[in-house]
Amino acid sequence: MTIDKQTIDKVANLARIAIEDKEVDTLMADMNKILTFMEKLNELDTNGVAPLVYMNTEENVWREDQVKQEITVAEGLKNAARHNENFFMVPKIIEK
Repeated sequence: MTIDKQTIDKVANLARIAIEDKEVDTLMADMNKILTFMEKLNELDTNGVAPLVYMNTEENVWREDQVKQEITVAEGLKNAARHNENFFMVPKIIEK
């Protein structure tokens, strides 16, 4: 498969990028090099090779979530500049 100007225009449209006419020749050459490389990779014998999904075989070890009351509400609000009995009070930053 070779890349032509119409394919470059279609890919640019799908990617929502603007390409100038003077860039088309360079892009055609680059994309054709990429496709040639991919065709070379298709010639390799990959029978018996497991597909690589992740770079390592390690799995995350997740701990169970446990709700703990580390500090009281009063201790959490102790250093707040402004607060009421249960909540931090902050200045309004969104205007209508």
